[in-house]
Amino acid sequence: MAMQETVATNAAGWKKFLREVRGELKKVSWPTRKELMTHTVVVFVAVLLVALLIWGMDTVFSYLFRWILKG
Repeated sequence: MAMQETVATNAAGWKKFLREVRGELKKVSWPTRKELMTHTVVVFVAVLLVALLIWGMDTVFSYLFRWILKG
């Protein structure tokens, strides 16, 4: 009997949780399509710039270490 009560309690808990999640999602201010596209482009450009910066630093350090180890 205790097992059935636990299952019923868990089911009721999940239903309450999902109801509350739905209520919170209704409060969210979702971005417009234009805002979403703009922010996506900004993120891609930022990632590209950081990747290029890391690549450049890696290349410079690689040449420096080769030069130091050669000489």
